[in-house]
Amino acid sequence: MAKRDAIPVPTKLRLFADAAGHCQRCLGKLFPDEMGGLKHIAEMAHVIPHGDTGPRYEARPDGDFEVDSFENLILLCPTCHTIVDKHPEAYPRDTLLGWKRDHFGALARKQGIITYENRRDVRDAVAVGLAQNKAIWEKFAPSEGSEFEYDPESTTAITWTDRMRSVILPNHYRIQAIIEANLRHASDDEGKTFAEYREHVRGLTARHVCGEAGGTIRFPEAMETIFA
Repeated sequence: MAKRDAIPVPTKLRLFADAAGHCQRCLGKLFPDEMGGLKHIAEMAHVIPHGDTGPRYEARPDGDFEVDSFENLILLCPTCHTIVDKHPEAYPRDTLLGWKRDHFGALARKQGIITYENRRDVRDAVAVGLAQNKAIWEKFAPSEGSEFEYDPESTTAITWTDRMRSVILPNHYRIQAIIEANLRHASDDEGKTFAEYREHVRGLTARHVCGEAGGTIRFPEAMETIFA
C-alpha cells in the first residue's frame, strides 16, 4: 500500500475551527472534561476514502478529486467515526456533508444560543465568557519574564495549556456562535472587530490544538465593549 501524505496543518486547523471543539455528528465535546482539557479525542474522517474499497467509495465524484481536502473531511469523536464507517449504507456522503454544513447551527441550538431582540441582551450573553477568559489570562498567561519561562519545575505552563483548551477556547467558540447569530445588531465597526476576533481565535486554535507556532494576532481590545 502506498504511503499516504499527512493531512496538512492548515486543513487540520480549519477542521478544528469549523467544529468548534465538538463532534460534527453527536455534538459531544472533543476535549472531554474528565481528560482535564489537555487531550482531545477528535478523529478526522474521510467522507470519500482513499482507494476503491472503503466506506462510501462508490460516491466518489468524477474528475479531479482531492481526498485529503477540507471539503472531504469531517471531525468526529471515535464512537461516531466507527459508526459511520461500519454502516456506510446508513450514512451516505450527503448525510455526512449535511452534518458538517449544519453543525454550527445545531451546536448553537444545543448550547441554548438564540437570537436576541436588542444589543443589551447580546452583550449580557457574551459578557460572562469574556470576563472568565480575561480573568484566566491575567492569572496564567505567559508574558515576558514570567516565572515558568525560567523555572522548568513550575506547573504554570501546564495549567495555562489546560485552561486554554478546557475553558478559554470553548468560551471563545460559544461567544463566536452567539455573535454570529446576532450580527444584525452589530455596527460596521463591531463587525470588523468580530472579524479580527475570529482571526485571533483561529490563531489560538492553531497554536494550542494543532501545534502550529506563531501567527496569532492579539485579542482586539474593542471586544471588551462589543455590544455595550
